[in-house]
Amino acid sequence: MTEHPTPIGDLIGPVIRDLAQHSGRDLNRWLHQVDRLHGCSAPIRLTGEVSTLDSATGEILHRYSTRGEPHGQLLVRCGNRRASRCPACAETYRADTFHLIRAGLLGGDKGVPATVSTHPRVLATLTAPGFGPVHRSPDKHGQADLCHPRRNGTACFERHLSGDRRIGQPLDPGTYDYTGHVLWNAHAGVLWQRFGVYLRRHLSTAAGLTRAEFSRQARLSFAKVAEYQARGIIHFHAVIRLDGRSPDGEIDAPPAWATVELLSETIESAAKAVRLDAPAPDGEGSRELRWGAVDVRHIESTGPDGSALPEAAVAGYVAKYATKAAETSGTLDRRVKRSDLARLEQLGVTEHAARLIRTAWRLGDTRAHPDLAPLRLRQWAHMLGFRGHFSTKSRAYSTTMTALRRVRLEYRQARDLERLPYDPAATLVLANWRYAGQGYTAGESALAGQFVPRQEGGSRCATA
Repeated sequence: MTEHPTPIGDLIGPVIRDLAQHSGRDLNRWLHQVDRLHGCSAPIRLTGEVSTLDSATGEILHRYSTRGEPHGQLLVRCGNRRASRCPACAETYRADTFHLIRAGLLGGDKGVPATVSTHPRVLATLTAPGFGPVHRSPDKHGQADLCHPRRNGTACFERHLSGDRRIGQPLDPGTYDYTGHVLWNAHAGVLWQRFGVYLRRHLSTAAGLTRAEFSRQARLSFAKVAEYQARGIIHFHAVIRLDGRSPDGEIDAPPAWATVELLSETIESAAKAVRLDAPAPDGEGSRELRWGAVDVRHIESTGPDGSALPEAAVAGYVAKYATKAAETSGTLDRRVKRSDLARLEQLGVTEHAARLIRTAWRLGDTRAHPDLAPLRLRQWAHMLGFRGHFSTKSRAYSTTMTALRRVRLEYRQARDLERLPYDPAATLVLANWRYAGQGYTAGESALAGQFVPRQEGGSRCATA
């Protein structure tokens, strides 16, 4: 049976009652605010005022106050990067990440020289070791392999297809190392930092240089995103570029010894060499943490033989993970409270993720495990222990998220300034904003759900 959208006339009534109850303002202004949200599903509510003054005379040229808005509040986009929280704002974040990654691959824009497209560049994937056998997913070509032979008294000889909820779940939860899993997630950021140190050391040794000489001749640049595997463990996809360094510290052509083959080899050797002794609970002393499998693929402008990856494909591949977090592995997209622990399965959490959350909560008891207190495991239990950033880059790789957002802001300001009767360069702006909440009221949600974001900004009503 085909579902038809709710007639817009049936939705306006609750919204008008909401608006009338709070401010008595008309519906048109509220519709204008929603249109400017570009599809945001959880807008921030602000109260306050802005005054524009002539900087020479102090005369007030313009004043805006939210007292004239519906509810006496202004709605602005939430800017959440999680697709599970706000698909519209997450899509903006994904697009920004794509342009950031692409700029560092192709250059010629956003402050990156075009010559970087000829520098050694690879896509490296660094994963965690195993903490117990889990049900296997299909390979990257969609082919489903046999799961696992008999091990530790357990077996699974099925071929799991995409979408099978058993993928990533342990074959034997009773023998799975949940403590080691949570501790590895909690230290993944430190492991990455140590990998960067080791990679520079291995590169300088392979090139026959001292570390000081390497730093004068070359520079490593990277952009990475974190992704959760189905088993709930974090791993990193990183675009790594090897640049030359000019006498003034700017990006230059790499030296003759800097080849993509050398970069690939040293990435693998550096990852294998990384070891981290982390505090362990229950009188274990310490645990040695290390990387698992490492995959390195060359990046080229074109990949005629299929062995190298084209730049646009890499940028799109990396950017799509920037809007996803631990919820993709069966956990929650919000912090866990003590009252949630007994009903995690009722909240839609898988049995495996629930065990990881409860393990993180247990290890986060600072009185029982004081050495683990800096990890703040209870605060990050919903992330299965990981508390790092999901999208990071080195300073010289390319532009920044802040710069990309500034370009959009300047574009909107330039468009608005065309309608102003005064010179903005000769004015002073005084603003006072206060947070008043987040999200739509019940009546607003009914109508706002009928709006879908346009491709080029704005929104339109689904029933129009």
